[in-house]
Amino acid sequence: MESQAASGALPPPQPLGPSEPSLDTLSDHQPRRMISLAQMSLEAPVISKELEVCDIGGLSLASFSSPEPPWERDASPDGTERQEDASCSAWADQCYKRLQSSLRQAGLPLTLDRTRDPRTGFTLSDITICILGAPSTFLSLLLEGGNLCPGNMLLCLSPTWLSKVPSKSHPDECSLLVHTAVTFDLGGRSYLDVFETPRRVTYFTASFELPRWECLPGLEALSCDLDCPSGGSDTLAHLLEDKLVTRLLLNRAGLAVPPTLAFTYRSVHAPSRHVHTVVLNQKEGEENLLQEEIQNFLQSNSRINVQQVAVKAAGYRWSRMSSITFHPRSDSSGILLAVKSLLQNLEEGESLLLEAVCSTLPVVQTPVLETPATFRRSSFPRPDLAVRICTVVCRSRGDRPQLSKVICAVGRADKPLSHQRLVPQSLETTLLQCGVTDEAQRKAIHLQVTNKSQAAMTAIIEMEKGLTSKQRGGRRAQTDVIGVDFILTCVDQIITPIAVGVNSHLCLNTCGDFESMNRSQVSRVYAGSESASSLLIQTMVKRSQCYIMEGKEVLVIGAGGISKKFIWESTRDYGIKVHLIESDPNHFASSIVHNFIHYDVTDHKRDEEHAQWITEMVRDREIQLDGCLSYWDDCMVLTALVCEQLGLRCSPVSAMRISKQKSRTHLHLLCHKEGRTGVTAAAPYAVPCCHLESHADVEKASRYLNFPGVMKLEFGAGAVGVKLVENLEQCHQHYEKISSDLKEDTDYPGIGLGWGNAMLLMEYVSGTEHDVDIIIYDGRLMGAFVSDNGPTRVPYFTETAACMPTYLPPDKEAQLVMAAYQCCLGCRLTDGVFNVELKMTQTGPKLIEINPRMGGFYLRDWIQEIYGEDIMLASVMVACSVPPLMPVYRARPQTYLVGVMCVVSLHLWALKTTASMETLKSLHKRGVIRLNMLDDDMISSEYEEPFCNVACASETREKARLQLISTCQVLGIDTVEYPVSYFTSDFK
Repeated sequence: MESQAASGALPPPQPLGPSEPSLDTLSDHQPRRMISLAQMSLEAPVISKELEVCDIGGLSLASFSSPEPPWERDASPDGTERQEDASCSAWADQCYKRLQSSLRQAGLPLTLDRTRDPRTGFTLSDITICILGAPSTFLSLLLEGGNLCPGNMLLCLSPTWLSKVPSKSHPDECSLLVHTAVTFDLGGRSYLDVFETPRRVTYFTASFELPRWECLPGLEALSCDLDCPSGGSDTLAHLLEDKLVTRLLLNRAGLAVPPTLAFTYRSVHAPSRHVHTVVLNQKEGEENLLQEEIQNFLQSNSRINVQQVAVKAAGYRWSRMSSITFHPRSDSSGILLAVKSLLQNLEEGESLLLEAVCSTLPVVQTPVLETPATFRRSSFPRPDLAVRICTVVCRSRGDRPQLSKVICAVGRADKPLSHQRLVPQSLETTLLQCGVTDEAQRKAIHLQVTNKSQAAMTAIIEMEKGLTSKQRGGRRAQTDVIGVDFILTCVDQIITPIAVGVNSHLCLNTCGDFESMNRSQVSRVYAGSESASSLLIQTMVKRSQCYIMEGKEVLVIGAGGISKKFIWESTRDYGIKVHLIESDPNHFASSIVHNFIHYDVTDHKRDEEHAQWITEMVRDREIQLDGCLSYWDDCMVLTALVCEQLGLRCSPVSAMRISKQKSRTHLHLLCHKEGRTGVTAAAPYAVPCCHLESHADVEKASRYLNFPGVMKLEFGAGAVGVKLVENLEQCHQHYEKISSDLKEDTDYPGIGLGWGNAMLLMEYVSGTEHDVDIIIYDGRLMGAFVSDNGPTRVPYFTETAACMPTYLPPDKEAQLVMAAYQCCLGCRLTDGVFNVELKMTQTGPKLIEINPRMGGFYLRDWIQEIYGEDIMLASVMVACSVPPLMPVYRARPQTYLVGVMCVVSLHLWALKTTASMETLKSLHKRGVIRLNMLDDDMISSEYEEPFCNVACASETREKARLQLISTCQVLGIDTVEYPVSYFTSDFK
């Protein structure tokens, strides 16, 4: 098989058994052999909504009954191969050979043929990112995707490798299935695969920008009206590849563009500042109008240093055709002749552009050394050089544009610098070549390029929001990545980037070439030099995950308080159907969730009985659950019991019991000094402690433990009742007080008293406090997010301030992540999203406690804002047996957040006056602060939890911290009793 791959020829796949492609044969659990690859027709593309299976014709995979590759097998009834099938065959074979050549040049293994062993085991819960097009366009994306989501990045070389079937959830749409593909894996390995059960595509994109697909007929029919997310479409490509449309969008978004005169043929466009449009309704008899407009254009630009004018056609059909000519600005007759010549070839809706060729920032050329006359060296004048900047911008979470990469190239100023002829280099190197030696000036130029590139993406996003589903090419079709081309020029003696064009994948491809030249640099994860494709792949993965989770039905036990409201709103927005079991019949979540079930679960000593009732209820009502989980501390053991009885994914009941009781967690880890899970033992992270149920236990604990110590409730939450104790007398006093004040759940609902009010004493550990929110699936670490906490108001431990991302160096951050992971595995927490509280001491991490549920307070919101990842969605995915892919270690933080807690006992006056709810919500809406409400009752009490969190965001941690301090001073949150500057002092 290796010799077949090395030859560059496509090896013959093996035949599979007959049947018909249908989405009904794909399940979430047990895959079945079902697809007929030998009997599928290759008629002209037709989509019939009345048919149970869409007859896509040329979009289906050809027969596997003969030893030839699939694109060489089918013939028409008279024995002759149809022209479109021959085109697909030739195109696929050519692309496969090019792929092998590209892999060989990159020093990567050639594609291995696995078609004799068809792939099986794929379900509707698997991510399948499918790319249709030439490998030269997408190779860098495919290789990066193979590393970030191995086995899930697929390349199709022909539309015949795919088919469409009616969507089960959206009758007017179709699901896309892939039968054959080149699969990319870790380390650049690739495989030619056929899938016995076709894989359902969860994200689709293609080379939509190519204006001529006669070699691949049927792309438009294949890509329209899909129920899965699409990164572009044929109709969106018509807009994006029209130079006039994109230039108008860029100019209206505030980007400087070259002065342009556009003659549109039977098409009306609203004018902009630098783009003047003239509508032509006929091709003949318009010479006077053309001449007049050209003269006005040339005269209006006479004061600008423009020596040349470019004439070119604009429109989707012209996007890859060379129609550009250059003329001296003084040659008005030559310009008119070029315009008239191009006009004859325009079709309705197309246009031609007169563009001022702006002078670019000169490149400093190496001086020519004087040559002795004896060598008779000829001296030729050197051509002027110009700089072209290429940027890649991705659409990230919440339709936010994010710059992914910037590269440059230098070429002759008198000739167009096309992407195919670029030799890419860094912006830093290019600016130095241009004589920009001041570092601050180079940073300012980079910032300009970043802002303008992101503004271009914003303009496209806003334009697409105004389009109908049909105009976009499908309900879920959108532009997820663009390339923006700039030239550098001087405007009023200021170096300014001018946007000259937008493209779909050209800049991404050029950046891939740059990365292949600098592979050692790209591998540095923490140096900000990640691949240009990384952000796009993360977008593909996120959209795939949302698509997979749409329609999932989950059982959630326990609703929690106002701080959990986002869960019910978010699950509804994701299309997840929540069946909520809650003790309070009047809970606000009852009007938000799909199905509200009132059942009292407050007495957790009866959890086995509750689990039996819930299980019978689910079966009696025939609720088809995909998962079961809880976000409420008190209900974690009950949730594990229900999952065990229903056969749903969850960590074992014993693991939940161990992690639920704090002293049991530490004692369990201390007793297991050898790693039984294949990783280092977690004993070094545990802290000596003792369980307390009486004053006699306090006496015993004092003989075994060193003071100072920390006393807390065994099953407590929110740091309620946690106190530093310095001697035995203080232990007895605090034990007596807690035993008297907090006896049962009604004394303080929501802090775990439904499990009793037993306490523990543990040795105090000095150091800085940190949270690790960790995602584990089937025992594998899928993602982790580290945040930092500020000093508390000793002797109490209620949280005061926090920041994210962590201020710790990368190796210390890695220690915390590994400690959290090992502690979870040590307690047998193998599936879920967990919040692990640790301290970083001089000797390494020490465990405080494990919360066997998703982190509370502001954590989910902050992680979304900073990394674009949703741990709430991840928790539902794990419960539904869908592996959450979160490549967070390769992602740059989008911002820095520093926040402070407000407590009613110290901030009641401010919360009613200077920091009222109206004021805080208004500041949040304006983006001045980030507000997270944690409670809805503004009541002061001795044992209290934070009321809300106020945070500020900025591009650096220090700026965010200083902004927070200033804001809190104005709002009256910063006081002598509550010094925000002190609580945030660790974050410097």
